[in-house]
Amino acid sequence: MNIKNRIDSGLRNDEQILFIVAEQVEKPHGIPSGKMITDSDNLSFVYLLEAEEGYEHLHFTQAVWPLMVDVLTTNLNPMISWKDELISLPGFKDELTMLIYNIEGNDNYGEAFSSAVEKAFSSILQQME
Repeated sequence: MNIKNRIDSGLRNDEQILFIVAEQVEKPHGIPSGKMITDSDNLSFVYLLEAEEGYEHLHFTQAVWPLMVDVLTTNLNPMISWKDELISLPGFKDELTMLIYNIEGNDNYGEAFSSAVEKAFSSILQQME
């Protein structure tokens, strides 16, 4: 999977969680789809933007997984930030929740990815046990 839009940093304040797209990268194009998949080879979650030619991918690397846990434990709206623009990510929380529960104990995603997800999201997974 071609990684064009890689999310390696972010921040949280009292009102929102921002995932930052590097400024040197071209602006992400497309409309937030409310859908998320995984790229287990590159150990990332991928939010999909609907574009004219299909989908554009936003890759959320392990560096921002702690912020993703914050999304799941708060009512804060996750957004991506590119330069001075903010783009809301509808469906992010529901899709991420579904994926982490599907990944838990499921080596079809690859043992390295499954183990990394189970470790990073352990506080979320333990809540349901």
